[in-house]
Amino acid sequence: QEQLVESGGGLVHSGGSLKLSCTHSFGTFSGNGLGSSGWFRQPPGKEREFVAAISWNTGELVYSDLVKDRFFISGDNAKKTVYLQMNSLKPEDTAVYYCAAHSSTIIERLREGLHNYWGQGTLVTVSS
Repeated sequence: QEQLVESGGGLVHSGGSLKLSCTHSFGTFSGNGLGSSGWFRQPPGKEREFVAAISWNTGELVYSDLVKDRFFISGDNAKKTVYLQMNSLKPEDTAVYYCAAHSSTIIERLREGLHNYWGQGTLVTVSS
């Protein structure tokens, strides 16, 4: 069974940094595996929202306006891992962060969230 496994969540003070990792068991892009990967988050009491995504084919990066210039997504296709470097964290960044993946290289398909593969989620808590 294909899986996405996240790691790196935890408790951090406001202004601090964390790096999330997500390793998948799909094939690499060159082996007809995933087309795009990304991160979503669900703050307490709110709906899940898009954070960032990367297209494995074009290398295109897309960010939510809420995290642009603070969060940075990157990927290592050979390691089948996508990362989310989170800097200048704010209390409003507190959420369960989910890794997501889609067979399409078109990031908008992943952002739609309809046919994504999902990780189990990792909790990020930012204290004020």
